[in-house]
Amino acid sequence: MPASWAGERITVGERVFFAGLLAGGVERFVRAPSRRAVSDTLKNALVFSSQEGTRGLVYDLIVLGGGPAGYHGAALAGRKGLRTLLVEQNALGGVCLHSGCIPSKTWLQSAKIYAHAQNGAVYGVSAEGLHFDQKRVTARKNKVVRILGAGVKAKLQNANVDVVTAKGIIQGKDDAGFRIKAGADHYTGKNLLIATGSEPIIPPIPGLAAGLAAGTVKTNAEIFDLNHLPASLVVIGGGVIGLEMAAYFNAVGSRVTVIELQDRIGGTLDRELAELLYNNYRKKGVDFKLNTRVTAVDGHRVQFTSPAGDGAVEAEVILLSVGRRPLLSGFGLETLQPQIDHGRLVVDRSGRTSVPGLYAAGDVNGLSMLAHTAYREAEVCIDRMLGGTEEVNYEAIPAVIYTDPEVASVGETAESAARKGLAVQTIKVSMRYSGRYVAEHEGGDGICKLVVARGDRRLLGVHLIAEYASELIYGAGFMIDRKLTTEELGKVVFPHPTVGEIIKEAALQNDG
Repeated sequence: MPASWAGERITVGERVFFAGLLAGGVERFVRAPSRRAVSDTLKNALVFSSQEGTRGLVYDLIVLGGGPAGYHGAALAGRKGLRTLLVEQNALGGVCLHSGCIPSKTWLQSAKIYAHAQNGAVYGVSAEGLHFDQKRVTARKNKVVRILGAGVKAKLQNANVDVVTAKGIIQGKDDAGFRIKAGADHYTGKNLLIATGSEPIIPPIPGLAAGLAAGTVKTNAEIFDLNHLPASLVVIGGGVIGLEMAAYFNAVGSRVTVIELQDRIGGTLDRELAELLYNNYRKKGVDFKLNTRVTAVDGHRVQFTSPAGDGAVEAEVILLSVGRRPLLSGFGLETLQPQIDHGRLVVDRSGRTSVPGLYAAGDVNGLSMLAHTAYREAEVCIDRMLGGTEEVNYEAIPAVIYTDPEVASVGETAESAARKGLAVQTIKVSMRYSGRYVAEHEGGDGICKLVVARGDRRLLGVHLIAEYASELIYGAGFMIDRKLTTEELGKVVFPHPTVGEIIKEAALQNDG
């Protein structure tokens, strides 16, 4: 090893460190704890050219995308001993952290506290002079996002994952592996995990693009930057995101209209639960226009047509929330020619695509566009890379709408079971069978529904509408995944009084 580089002297300690660098790989140097002790001369000497410095470095795994699937999969791979690189052009955390799950729940918590204060008299608590400060709500949301973003970064660092902040472009595959260009640098990976997520669907409605450009129409990417409360809001789309935002703005005083193309809200939600949620929010003042198509957007005016005729509604802010689609373009995926079907990257239940060594997790595969599904898909992909045999059980993936009351579902509904030809029994009980629910929810009308196989009484679906539904549904998913029968469920000891007891109560009615 030379005693100097570019005419500069190198200390004995630096020689030892440099030897370790060559043995361990250049990316280990980037995160080595002793890097602060290395002279600026040596650091500068180790800056390779964009082509030569990365050609010889082969990662076990390269991940494209730093959302839930990407960062979770990368961190798991790193902890399992795989040399891992994550490439993300934006902030780590993806849509979930920055313009989805976390911002919405932070906002909804503020709205919940405000609603509790407004309606506390029935519980013997009265408050005066209430004021809702949207600017402070948004500031707190930004703080929460920063805190959790730092946690994602630390998670990757602790797992020895290299992170490159640049746009990753697939350049092809050769004998060494998948070739990726990120910024000016080039990388090679034996395996490639596509976790590029999704993007909002922008339907070809006249005036919509102009509204988005002008800022009168917003998607979830922009709505969470609002520092003031609009007097009125039109939500185009009655799915999960649309309903949560309708719930928020309704709770804090905006006049809210929801326009939905279908004859029900909530998409594939159990029809009875959808009807209950609809009635709850109609009573709270939300104006629903179901079975209605938006025909044009003109400034703040939304035009529509329905079986009842044509109409229009004006609003200070228009929220477009008609769904999302997998993000498949702009990063060179076509160079690998994987199987694409109806706009999604086709994978099996282990996340494998039609190209050996190429995996996909999260929204990009279009199977279940939820952050917690993305986590599980990423776990299964890493397991397969390591020689395992795990698969994702999509029949046990919970879904939640964080309205007030919350709605949570997992598994089959009566409708989906009928479409599949499954013989099932539906059991329904009022949430008022739960002592804690009655104590804490004056006038609540929640229900719990179980969908049970008629033959072996195996639990196939659980559906809840109640304030604690989001915290209960994971247990129901576990029960379905483990193929519990109502008899086995009836032997589980639930703490009392809890709202969760309602699931056992329903199971016992089936066995009674």
